[in-house]
Amino acid sequence: MKKLWIVLTYLVFAVLLVAPLVKMTQSAFADGWSGFVESISRPEALHALMMTGLVVLCVTVLNGIFGIMTALYLVRGKWLGRRLRSVMNSIVDLPYAVSPVIGGLMIVLLVGPDTAIGAFFAKIGINIVYAFPGMVIATLFVTFPLMVREIMPVLEEIGDDQEQASATLGAYGWTTFRRVTWPSIRWGVAYGAVLTIARSMGEFGAVLVVSGNIINRTQTATTLVYQDVENFNIAAAGGIALVLAAFSAGLLLLMEWTKKRREVH
Repeated sequence: MKKLWIVLTYLVFAVLLVAPLVKMTQSAFADGWSGFVESISRPEALHALMMTGLVVLCVTVLNGIFGIMTALYLVRGKWLGRRLRSVMNSIVDLPYAVSPVIGGLMIVLLVGPDTAIGAFFAKIGINIVYAFPGMVIATLFVTFPLMVREIMPVLEEIGDDQEQASATLGAYGWTTFRRVTWPSIRWGVAYGAVLTIARSMGEFGAVLVVSGNIINRTQTATTLVYQDVENFNIAAAGGIALVLAAFSAGLLLLMEWTKKRREVH
């Protein structure tokens, strides 16, 4: 019976992960190596990959800053009160419970061109929805819990004895964070950053709603894949998808390798 369950597990793994990856690779190289290179070097593909890279960069930096702050407040912020921290802790997980498409719609309803906030920023020359800022906000909404949930367990495990000792010795808050807190949480931040990058690269629903999927303006790699599939350009879609999958898989493998190296040392 045990062997049967092992076989079934490997079968499910092969059907859900390996088979689609193999099929995608075959699709990407359906027209040979030259076809693959052409699919990822098209002007719209290069622009979409560039936009994806910019979104990932901005989201990772913002997620790092605000993720660390949120984790510190939820774990160390005794002044917030238990009830308020409980509410904030639940709100952090909201992106897990809400569809990305709904998240994108929420952003449109909040800062869209027909809203007071959106109109205000439009008057000073800053478009949020159907522009780059909206894409960053939408991706940040989807990925925000990743950093917080990587850091919070570390903060809870190390406690705050060393931080209190540092404060007692007269160290400023930034000095305590830089010399005491940061060395303890840096690996959690690194893991959260890797997960954020991988998730940001693959985000589709929220970005599609807020970006408008405008070619050579607000199109990311995932929305370009969607457009290629809609246009029955399967080989081109497979090429872009393979690049995204390979980069994300490489990041996750690097994270696992780093974890093993850390355990050895």
